[in-house]
Amino acid sequence: MIDYTISTHEIEYFLLIFVRIASFIFSAAFFSTKGVPRQPKIALSIFISYLMYTNIYPHEYPSYSTILGYGTLVLKEAAVGLIIGVGTQLCTSIVLFAGRIMDMEIGLSMANVFDPSTQQQASVTGMLIQYGVLIILYISGLHRYLIKALMETYELIPVCGAVINTDKLLQTFADFLSNYIVIGFRICLPVFASITLMNIVLGLLAKLAPQMNMFSVGIQLKLLAGLVVLLFTVQLLPTVCNFITTQIQQMMVSIVEGLMPPV
Repeated sequence: MIDYTISTHEIEYFLLIFVRIASFIFSAAFFSTKGVPRQPKIALSIFISYLMYTNIYPHEYPSYSTILGYGTLVLKEAAVGLIIGVGTQLCTSIVLFAGRIMDMEIGLSMANVFDPSTQQQASVTGMLIQYGVLIILYISGLHRYLIKALMETYELIPVCGAVINTDKLLQTFADFLSNYIVIGFRICLPVFASITLMNIVLGLLAKLAPQMNMFSVGIQLKLLAGLVVLLFTVQLLPTVCNFITTQIQQMMVSIVEGLMPPV
């Protein structure tokens, strides 16, 4: 007969694995989309947790004496998954930042739409570019990379073995903020540069022909020119995806290094 008995230590160990993976799934890019029901997210978390549970050997059971001690271990694992997941989510939000700058230059900053994935108001151009980038990243298999990288974190950060290095994590996020602005401006640079040149031309025309109302004429010209440049900018989305993919990889490596126990 098959013995289906499971010890309490095994259940507690499996739950700790599940907490880290579920925290990552509910906060990381792609997986944390609000439009996806919670049931598939939970099912995916349980499936990945079972795979990790069967692959991690030997099982190093955590030591604790009270329920409060076990709760502390659960919170530590949840913090590991959340920090890694939020880091990847921040990298994909670069596109929304670039789209908002584009809309400010074109004249569509007031035309916001509701983003169901974040449940917030977002710019039209940002939403357009974001969905285009997400489709390309899905096709390139970045979601599989994220799952594989999460599973490999158990080799570097054992269960209940995370040591949060505050200085390292703060430095990681500080470096990311600088790259955040640089990459955002790289994405919107064609639109930004073209609208800047148009503003210079309109300023010269206002001096040469002061009887013309350049304000009303400039609004229409900037909108038309911005849409034309944006049409050609769509061809640069694969390059944008390369920037974001590289940033996600560097972010995950830096975060894992900030959570690794000392050797």
